[in-house]
Amino acid sequence: MSILKPYSFYRKESIEHRANDILRQMHKTANFAPKWPFDASLVADFLDLGVVWDYIPPDEEGAIAARILPTERLIEINEEILDKPQGFQESTLAHEIGHWVLHINQDEADGVVQQLELDLGNYGKLRESEEPFVCRGAGSSKIDSIEWQAQYFAGCLLMPKSILEEKRQGRDLTKWSNLYKMKDELGVSISNLTYRLQEFGWISIPKGSRTIYRGSAEVKGQTQLFG
Repeated sequence: MSILKPYSFYRKESIEHRANDILRQMHKTANFAPKWPFDASLVADFLDLGVVWDYIPPDEEGAIAARILPTERLIEINEEILDKPQGFQESTLAHEIGHWVLHINQDEADGVVQQLELDLGNYGKLRESEEPFVCRGAGSSKIDSIEWQAQYFAGCLLMPKSILEEKRQGRDLTKWSNLYKMKDELGVSISNLTYRLQEFGWISIPKGSRTIYRGSAEVKGQTQLFG
């Protein structure tokens, strides 16, 4: 069996359920209750995943933002993104956690570790299993889908609907100033926040526009009015 799971199509509801299930388990565990602004490293600790920042050189396919070493239960993030906003860094780590949850055969990874520790004389074959799981931005429909799944998981983890419901109370979401306050309180990037809010249909921002509408119905009405 491979450390990487066979490709599967995950519905949004399934991905959100997995993220929410982790958050629920954390709430029930001492010292792991999630707080906002969100610290994704707390989730990594809860899942017994190490996180290191290090320089990751590009390979023949280009730059590598982050990668997972499954048999070491380790997420390695390229230190070159340290100059990026904190929200981008949290999203990157949450994205990698998404890959671990959705795409890594964790039992198989742990089994390889045990075999290496026992030194069963199969080291040459096991080395193949130690290859890092590297994130790629594009390349094939399956890769695109896998990356989308991990990023959607990250959004669900960093911005669960219940927290967004709480943060939106008393705020006009059509004002950028309110959205920027929300993103600071959540510890996310403004792009990830607006994407998530549009997913719920709470706001709508036409492509290429800076105007925020209250939802798809309102923006449709504006289009018909001026069309």
